[in-house]
Amino acid sequence: MINNNNNMPKCWRKVTKPHLFCPGCGHGITLKQLGFAIDDLGIQHKTTFGIDIGCSLLAWNFFDIDTLQTHHGRTTPAMVGYKMAAPNRVVIGYMGDGGGYAIGLQSLLHAAFRNNPITTILVNNENYAMTGGQMAPTTEEMGVTTTSPNGKEVMFGSGLRGAELVRNIAPNKAYITRVSLSNPEGVRAAFKKALNNQIENNSFSFVEVLSICPTNWKTNAKDTLQRLKDMESYYKVGELTVEEKNE
Repeated sequence: MINNNNNMPKCWRKVTKPHLFCPGCGHGITLKQLGFAIDDLGIQHKTTFGIDIGCSLLAWNFFDIDTLQTHHGRTTPAMVGYKMAAPNRVVIGYMGDGGGYAIGLQSLLHAAFRNNPITTILVNNENYAMTGGQMAPTTEEMGVTTTSPNGKEVMFGSGLRGAELVRNIAPNKAYITRVSLSNPEGVRAAFKKALNNQIENNSFSFVEVLSICPTNWKTNAKDTLQRLKDMESYYKVGELTVEEKNE
C-alpha cells in the first residue's frame, strides 16, 4: 500500500513506503478505515493511539497522530492510565486477539466493567500471526494452526466470543460491536460510532474486527475471503445490545 495518493486518510503519515504487514493482511484495511473515521470526526490533533505487541505494533508509523507502543497485553491499561491523566484526549487502544483475549483479557474486562472512556479495537484473525500462526483463544474448534496441525482439539473448546463476554460485563452505556472486513464501510461506521461514544457519552467502546491472515492461513485470495465468511457464521457480526447480555 503506497501512501502517496488521494485515496488515503488525511491523518495518514505522509510516507512513500509500503506498510510492513504481509501481503493480503487485514490490518492495512482496518487501519485505513480507522484513519477515515478519524478524518470524518476531525479529531486528528486530539487523538492518542496506543498499539500492542504483535502484528499491531507495525502500525507505529501509520498515522500523523500521537502514538505509543505498550508491552504485550498492556495496551488497555496503558491507555486507561493515559486517559485519566489527559481526559480531554481521544484515546484509542489497538490490539490483536492475543493482546486482548489472552494475556490482556483481564485488563480489557476491567476497563469495560469500569466503563473507562476509551475506545478499544481488537483484530481477530483466529491465530497468533506475528509469531508463526499458533492457536489462539479465537481459533475455532478443529481449526488448523502451527500448534494444532490436526485441528484444535475439543478439549480446548471453540473460539472465544470475546465481544459477547465484554458486553456481559460492561455497563449499558458502553458500545460493543463486531464487524468484518468483508464490509470496510461498515468497519469505518463502527469506528466512528465507537469514538463518538467515547467523546459524547464519556463511555467505553469496543470494536472487534474479523480479519484475514492469508500468510498463516495458507490460503489464496478466493479461499481467504471464503474463510472470512465462515468466521462470520460463528462470530455474529453487528452491535451487541444490552438485551443480548445474557444470551
